Amino acid sequence: MNVDTEPDVIVVGAGLAGLVATYELVQAGRRVVVVEQENRANLGGQAFWSLGGLFLVDSPEQRRLGVRDSYELALQDWLGSAGFDRDDEDSWARRWARAYVRFAATEKRQYLRDLGLRLTPLVGWAERGGGVAGGHGNSVPRFHITWGTGPEVVRVFAEPVLAAERRGLVRFAFRHQVDELIVQDGAVVGVRGTVLEPSEADRGVASSRAAAGDFELRARAVVVTSGGIGHNHELIRANWPVDRLGPCPETMISGVPAHVDGRMIGITEAAGGRIVNRDRMWHYTEGIHNWDPIWPDHAIRILAGPSSLWFDATGKRLPAPCFPGFDTNRTMKEILATGYDYSWLVLTQSILAKEFSLSGSEQNPEITGKDLKLTISSRLAKQAPGPVDAFKNKGVDFVVADDLRELVAGMNRIARGPQLDHDEIERQIAARDGEVAHKHTKDFQLMAVANARRYLADKVSRVAKPHRILDPAHGPLIAVRLNVLTRKTLGGVQTNLDSQVIGPDGAPLPGLYAAGEVAGFGGGGVHGYNALEGTFLGGCIFSGRAAGRALARSL
Repeated sequence: MNVDTEPDVIVVGAGLAGLVATYELVQAGRRVVVVEQENRANLGGQAFWSLGGLFLVDSPEQRRLGVRDSYELALQDWLGSAGFDRDDEDSWARRWARAYVRFAATEKRQYLRDLGLRLTPLVGWAERGGGVAGGHGNSVPRFHITWGTGPEVVRVFAEPVLAAERRGLVRFAFRHQVDELIVQDGAVVGVRGTVLEPSEADRGVASSRAAAGDFELRARAVVVTSGGIGHNHELIRANWPVDRLGPCPETMISGVPAHVDGRMIGITEAAGGRIVNRDRMWHYTEGIHNWDPIWPDHAIRILAGPSSLWFDATGKRLPAPCFPGFDTNRTMKEILATGYDYSWLVLTQSILAKEFSLSGSEQNPEITGKDLKLTISSRLAKQAPGPVDAFKNKGVDFVVADDLRELVAGMNRIARGPQLDHDEIERQIAARDGEVAHKHTKDFQLMAVANARRYLADKVSRVAKPHRILDPAHGPLIAVRLNVLTRKTLGGVQTNLDSQVIGPDGAPLPGLYAAGEVAGFGGGGVHGYNALEGTFLGGCIFSGRAAGRALARSL
């Protein structure tokens, strides 16, 4: 594209939603300028760092594993989890929810497959829920992992967009920070902002915000795809739902790069866009400090199977359904109700080896690198995966000991709150251990483990055979201090099903579209209060696709 040629569309943000919208636009021959405050190394944004999980319904992968799923069941789970209760703010989110679940049950898999994306054969069972059929959680496994993880999800959209760049249909304006949406005669017609000084920083590394100039670009439409507020702790604290989750954690570590700052939400609002559901957000309770960080306060989430015992900061075992992988927000509330912002997992080496994995493409090199032999050997090995073992040996949140008294002493050395009582911890673990030998048990967590092991994929690669935590044969003992890890914005810019931004009067704001996390993944909050996991990448894809296709039709 000639630099003097006015583009058809300006896309703000070169993350996954922006790439998808751009891909759809260039498929229709439209000219696009992609404006991005980071350098080219960050193409794909935070999607690159993801595990590549995708929410799919009634897929061939599910059916091969004996999982019976349907649009109706998935929609029941989605609506039960979302808990939509705001007639006005949720008006478009409800419609997005139905449309997205339909997409996940029909076109989504083939749409991605046609682009070259493939899936691993084992379907994960994430966010298993609150224990009520019509409430929060996935009734069946739906978490499909991309073969190649997040970088592969980015690649299948980035490659055709980069090819369009070579043909002159796309121009990237890297290190361009948008400060204002230009509104003229009630319509958005462009962007203004700051040209940041050049940066050679590696992907994910915090970059300079020093100004080197300014810029203005105009087009027939603007699509905002700038992400959420996940690394902006000030905005998180300002919007934290104290009445629903409890006091905002004093200590938070960041599961997304520093450039995920939420700036465009306020900028879009200033231009007339409507922001809804500001208090809805999705942060994890299983965060650990990265011993080899890339960005400030770099956090990794432990993806734990269901067997580890979970204690709050005072040493009390968390109640059902606050087990690993079940109900994120309810567990958050239980933890924060103690007045402290951390908790503990207690487990054995046998559980660590079978059940622990870590979020992120860089923490799963065998899948990211598409190494089939290494993937199989890693998942079936009796030892913990290499990245997990590295955290066990080097991570500041891990305690390893040969006996419980030594373990509790180590936990007390890194506690940010009360000192734990060995005898009380031992009493609770022994009570649980006493139930392991019984075919029937009243321990809900052991029931959950038994249920998980009835699912072939979990039994083979994810859930350890039940055993006594205090059995030395399964040692050493391990404790992990878990911190609150910031991640996703569930509210945001309200949009209709074409990703057009809604104005204060409830009508679309001419010339302005939004997609991805900045739009609550569609409608200003398609997830409602909870997420079913594997839904964030899919939400970026679906809403970016909607924006690109709507503009391709209308321009």
